[in-house]
Amino acid sequence: MPATVETDVAIIGAGPVGLFAVFECGMLRMRCAVVDALDAIGGQCTALYPEKPIFDIPAHPQIGAAELIERLERQAAPFTPIYLLGRRVESLRAEGGGFVLGTTAGDAIRCKAVVIAAGAGAFGPNRPPLAGLEEFEASGAVRYLVTRREDFRGKRVVIAGGGDSAVDWALSLKQVAARVTVVHRRPKFRAAPESAAQLEAAAARGELDLAIPYQLQALEGERGRLSFVVLATLKGETKRVEADHLLAFFGLSMDLGPIARWGLALERHHVRVDPATCETSLPGVYAIGDVATYPGKLKLILQGFSEAAMAAHAMYPRVFPGQALHFEYSTSKGVPLASAPGGQAGMAAPAGN
Repeated sequence: MPATVETDVAIIGAGPVGLFAVFECGMLRMRCAVVDALDAIGGQCTALYPEKPIFDIPAHPQIGAAELIERLERQAAPFTPIYLLGRRVESLRAEGGGFVLGTTAGDAIRCKAVVIAAGAGAFGPNRPPLAGLEEFEASGAVRYLVTRREDFRGKRVVIAGGGDSAVDWALSLKQVAARVTVVHRRPKFRAAPESAAQLEAAAARGELDLAIPYQLQALEGERGRLSFVVLATLKGETKRVEADHLLAFFGLSMDLGPIARWGLALERHHVRVDPATCETSLPGVYAIGDVATYPGKLKLILQGFSEAAMAAHAMYPRVFPGQALHFEYSTSKGVPLASAPGGQAGMAAPAGN
């Protein structure tokens, strides 16, 4: 059902940074509504690598992506955010000192500030140009992400790519797959140096195979069932590798969608922001996480967390004009009730149009 939502802050994107922005806004008694095109919260952590371990979250030497999202959801829960999932924000217009956002589901979100935490935007995999690819995709023989490692137990897996995803999953799947072959066009990998070194060491021990310098040339099989992946060098040399699955990790195509038409200052498909406040070129609209760019920007979840805090503090005067913000540590004030200054408790519930 389309909804009309009155809130303080509209957050576009329910990935880890968007979820933490709910918490940071809530700590300042700002109510939030969160919109995401996916049907579940978590962004890429949920859609692309729920079982993948993350190693650079403070106080967590290792945490699974799905577990990180579950903990962030629990952290935001006291502030009862409104989640509008399975829809995309299509329009943004200024109205009465605030904004009205429209979604593909027909919702109208009235707010005083907007936070774009859209990650890579509307993302999709870069697909290899192989004949008959769609049939193998439909059967699950060709995939672009791993949601359950157990799906590959006892299988012959070919992994194509040279980045972190390819290397990390090769190291992980070699523990359960019958055989893992990594295909890359050159000896140097773009992954973290330690991971690349572990990959080469595993290959030297015979725990997996490296097909270098090869590229994907063709898929062989019947009725969507994969039998062989054909590889080729630039010199025309070919080899056939037995395979039940091909995992193609060639990155994501990034599309900001309607956001690109809102008049924001953009830089190479990213939204340019003031690094001190994370405000975009449009006053009242902020961008945090991977979608935001500024000098010295690092695409790390932990930096997105910091940006969420900065944006929340920066927008407070806009949400509560004339009210002074007295900075307090969470150890001093705890987690306040999800209410705005002035005694308005709770979150605005969506009402059907």
